[in-house]
Amino acid sequence: MSAQVGARTLSSVREVFECVVFFLIVCKLLPAIRETFIYITLLHTSPINMCKGFRCGHGYPERSWIQFLILRILYEEPMHGYQLLEEIEKRSAGCHRLEPGSLYTILRRMEDRGLLKSKWERIETGPDRRVYKVTNEGAKVLERGLAMMVKRRELMNDLVEFYKKHFERRGGE
Repeated sequence: MSAQVGARTLSSVREVFECVVFFLIVCKLLPAIRETFIYITLLHTSPINMCKGFRCGHGYPERSWIQFLILRILYEEPMHGYQLLEEIEKRSAGCHRLEPGSLYTILRRMEDRGLLKSKWERIETGPDRRVYKVTNEGAKVLERGLAMMVKRRELMNDLVEFYKKHFERRGGE
């Protein structure tokens, strides 16, 4: 009976300790979180929207990374949609393949937001095609968004190191 009470007490002490440690982490990191709310909201809000200074509570993070990838690719070289589809698939090692309709919808929305501009290119041997390139605003959004990702990665690295130091079990404990 005494061993059970001791085990429960030890468990309670550990829970309290974990709560205190979590509280200290939050207090230590609070200034950084206040400086840039991206740490908390990046997974739930489109970084493209956050870069424009407003939050979109229904952002789709699975699409926002595609927008950053599109900005990055087109920053390096203007290209038409089919080239872009191939490049996205190549850079994601074949893991992410967009349907053409999805890509063109994303491109239109990015163009409406002023992140991209396009022009028609005449092709003698086939249909004309629209070539997309990044605008100055798109380049600024790309830079700010990538800077936010770097800061978020730094925060995540700090939390992982804290976890490894204080909570990760060693030697099969």
